[in-house]
Amino acid sequence: PVETFSWGSPPLVVGDIVVIGSAMMDVTNPNVPAMKEMPPGDVRGFDVRTGEQVWIFRTIPREGEPGNETWLTAITEDRASWEYSGNTNMWAWPSADEELGYVYLPISTPTNDYYGGYRPGDNLFAESIVCLDAKTGRRVWHFQAVHHGIWDYDFPAAPNVIDLQVEGRDEPVKALAAVSKQAFTYVFDRVTGEPIWPIEERPVPPGDVPGEWYAPTQPFPTQPPPFDQQGTTVDDLIDFTPELRAAALEVFNQHVTGPLFTAPSLVDASPGGNRGTLQMPGVVGGADWGGSAVDPETGILYVPSVHSESVIGIVPSEHPRSDMRLVVETLNLLEGPNELPLFKPPYGRLVAIDLKRGEILWSVANGDGPRDHPLLEDLDLPPLGQPGRVSPLVTKSLVFLGEGGNSGVVVLQPIWGGAGGKMFRAYDKLTGEVIWEKELPGGTTAAPMTYMVEGRQYIVVTVGWEDMPSEYVALALP
Repeated sequence: PVETFSWGSPPLVVGDIVVIGSAMMDVTNPNVPAMKEMPPGDVRGFDVRTGEQVWIFRTIPREGEPGNETWLTAITEDRASWEYSGNTNMWAWPSADEELGYVYLPISTPTNDYYGGYRPGDNLFAESIVCLDAKTGRRVWHFQAVHHGIWDYDFPAAPNVIDLQVEGRDEPVKALAAVSKQAFTYVFDRVTGEPIWPIEERPVPPGDVPGEWYAPTQPFPTQPPPFDQQGTTVDDLIDFTPELRAAALEVFNQHVTGPLFTAPSLVDASPGGNRGTLQMPGVVGGADWGGSAVDPETGILYVPSVHSESVIGIVPSEHPRSDMRLVVETLNLLEGPNELPLFKPPYGRLVAIDLKRGEILWSVANGDGPRDHPLLEDLDLPPLGQPGRVSPLVTKSLVFLGEGGNSGVVVLQPIWGGAGGKMFRAYDKLTGEVIWEKELPGGTTAAPMTYMVEGRQYIVVTVGWEDMPSEYVALALP
């Protein structure tokens, strides 16, 4: 149906080809119930002059195509899951190397995000980076970051294209760096798809949801290290005061917890029953729509990260139009005690990663966060970080970053003060020190831009707030 179809990002022109993805609705809402049968989010290439379609890349391969064997037949069905499964969109923006003629696609989660019992198998090319020849649509290489995704850990942003002199290698590498919701940075040779550092397949714990299919292993990059918390333990709970820690522990114990890739769990509505699985990072990251920025001279990547958990609970479907047995409960992001987060800060951060060495250089809180909360304001806390969907801008000496808008981003963190903020900052690229900051009329809602006019440099940002229209703000030195 037409209400399931949209685009999540603008097209990309590579040579004579316009590349555009799809964003088939992959969440549950009153108008579009959870369905096992959905259209696929295929990627298409069009002639830039005639508008004619030149190629189509099927994100869910058909019979006889590579990857089709990763879509098995569910025990409840009489046909293979590739025949009716959908989504597997490219709603994020791709990137490209025009010299090579390659385009790099960040592919998303298949139907229906959190319950995959109707689509057993690893489900290529879901949650993968796929490299295509832009002229023909031919697949050159691919890497799947999540096998049989049930966490909504799709790639949220365009991968970064950069040439690197990697430590220990004689020749420069044409590299591709992709940041992820699960706080990994995957770094590849963008010509061949070979990882710059090893990526290991490690065992992950299976779940116990009836009918679900579980991948026994998931890929873990060995370098760079994760740039945010992965998984949940009691050691991660807030400890601003003993009373707050005790309250956080009470909430924590109502959920299934564990390492990264702990599976969604069945909700038990009885007193003292399981409320679902605590997923960290949550469905908005880690990295999110804003992606990352990279300095081509130093090889340092700068990624904003949201420190926010999700509660993923599976319940019987009650929607009269749904044909699924089990669906995710209304997606919740957990509120800790007294409107505070459950886990330790920072709740929004900026991280610098040296891609030449595969090391984290520094990580700093971006914004104050809830430190003005009545239970915290007398504790003399450092900045706790403001969660927000933000994009960085890197210049010769600085990194610029806002705090994000507050309209439509309540899923980030139901905490004191809410998500987003109106501050805009310039950070020292080498140390993470705040060099300058200014309060704007609203929160930043897109990546900052910079340009020169008559020898004067300007920074332009779009800002907005739930009670104001969006507008542009231009900044410059006197």
